[in-house]
Amino acid sequence: MKPACNCTVMRSADMLLLRRPLRLTTRLNGLRHQSLCQSNSTETAAPTSKSESQKGNGKANKSNNHSTSSAEDIRGLRLDKVKQLRSLGKDPYAYKFDRTHTAAQLQQQFEDLPSGQVAEEAGPVSVAGRVRARRFMGKLAFATMADDSGEIQLYLEKTSLDSAAPDTFKHLKTLLDIGDIVGVSGPMKRTDKGELSIVAQDFQILTKSLLPLPDKYYGLADVELRHRQRYLDMIVTEGVRDTFRKRSKVISTIRRMLEEQDFLEIETPVLESSAGGADARPFVTYHNSLSRNFTLRIATELHLKRLIVGGFEKVFEIGRIFRNEGISSRHNPEFTSVELYQAYADYNDMMTITEDIIRQAAQAVCGTEQVSYQGQVLDLGKPFKRATMHELVHEALGVDFSSFERLEDAQAAASTALEQQMPEHDGARSACLRNIQSAASIGQVLAECFESAVETTLQQPTFVLDFPVEISPLAKPHRTKPGLVERFELYIAGRELANSFSELTDPVEQRRRLEAQVVAHQLAGKAASEAQAQALAEGTQAEALEDAPHEVAVDDDFITALEYGMPPTGGMGMGLDRLVMLLTDHSSIREVIAFPLLK
Repeated sequence: MKPACNCTVMRSADMLLLRRPLRLTTRLNGLRHQSLCQSNSTETAAPTSKSESQKGNGKANKSNNHSTSSAEDIRGLRLDKVKQLRSLGKDPYAYKFDRTHTAAQLQQQFEDLPSGQVAEEAGPVSVAGRVRARRFMGKLAFATMADDSGEIQLYLEKTSLDSAAPDTFKHLKTLLDIGDIVGVSGPMKRTDKGELSIVAQDFQILTKSLLPLPDKYYGLADVELRHRQRYLDMIVTEGVRDTFRKRSKVISTIRRMLEEQDFLEIETPVLESSAGGADARPFVTYHNSLSRNFTLRIATELHLKRLIVGGFEKVFEIGRIFRNEGISSRHNPEFTSVELYQAYADYNDMMTITEDIIRQAAQAVCGTEQVSYQGQVLDLGKPFKRATMHELVHEALGVDFSSFERLEDAQAAASTALEQQMPEHDGARSACLRNIQSAASIGQVLAECFESAVETTLQQPTFVLDFPVEISPLAKPHRTKPGLVERFELYIAGRELANSFSELTDPVEQRRRLEAQVVAHQLAGKAASEAQAQALAEGTQAEALEDAPHEVAVDDDFITALEYGMPPTGGMGMGLDRLVMLLTDHSSIREVIAFPLLK
């Protein structure tokens, strides 16, 4: 095993630096220094797998490895190698390479090749990929090459290589580094030690790598660096690319399922005159030609409903949504959702579709409907539990909010129950109690109690039904329960995964609700402004700015569309990033977004 002392010192220095904000160049330098634990000018990978290029004794490795003082020295050495390759008439940045197989295809095709034999009858093969390990021993060398499908060993014999082009072996010994992208042709062989290999008869450096890869023992230890330089994370961190393959499969499965049910995918605008379809702070941008502000969409809902008005009966869109809000393990300001709308359907039909989407995605990615997530098994196969918000809060807190007629009574009962049953944790209970006391309706008190006391307990799939009308301005009134609407949210593993309505089609009622929402938002904005002014006076402005008010407006054109008539409609929206998290067993949304937003 290689000495780890330098690695330890550099990682400790990186941790000290991470206590304060770092410029990107500083983080890059930290990454380069971290990779100095790996060999450089004749880079030899640490022995970590079964291939012979990664075995060998410490003396052999040490003889092919010498350190330099900085990452810039390594880069300088490699730039010199670029010049040497060009002086030999070799292009270090090739245009093309014709390969016949991937590494995985070769492993499968020649799995029965006996040890010590060459598959001469099969003829030569050609592969390409990145060098992950190399070891030279006199007139013989081994290298491990990785492509998108897996790894294969390269068997580099001086006689074989030099017979095609003199001094090829000598040039590779001095010019080939770990991280280089190469193309190799030759017959297949299984070595005496059982390692399937390509006997290289032609060897080309297709792309010369200038920066060393991080050490194979430690990889990228800095999580922020992993997310910031995802391309490097994909190279060195096991399982990262597989996560994004699964993400792609989830999206393609959902798209195919909806198209098989005659849903039509139609793209809607990202730039909007006013944000609508959700209660969220939008990003604002300026259009130079039109000399006016636009917002990035916070939902696709209102334009998809316009399509239903226009005569389409089944529509959906899988697209990016932008919300100028906080960042956490569950929230990224830029995320992907699927929204779908079906004419002549209601939220009961949407529950059926939602279950089907999740089951088919689970089968496509996991091969089962029993999914392991963060140490527990989630059963996605049996019918999902269905319970109303009133029932779940009553079960958790022992308070029946349907029995109250006065807001004050509901607030008192909720406060007492939460103080008795909800432990204080990072100020969460105190914040909940403040929100309850400032609530404007019994429905808002109920919703606050649900969010605080129930959400995280819903581990197995649960449809939460029948929300208060005050927090659901786009949903149709419940046909039998006054004060409620026909709406559900799906919770799995304590997180909201989907949201659905029997869509409101009454234009007069829709305008009334949206105008009431605007008034309520203005009052909240006024209170937030006053709090911000007070925070400024107390020297805590930075914390208050995050809750600064933003403008909300009624989308009059959407109301106009409803006035032409929209048929009874069921709609559903689902966050695909959270679904991918669930099916790939990730607790952070950054792990399932290729390039998450970072400071």
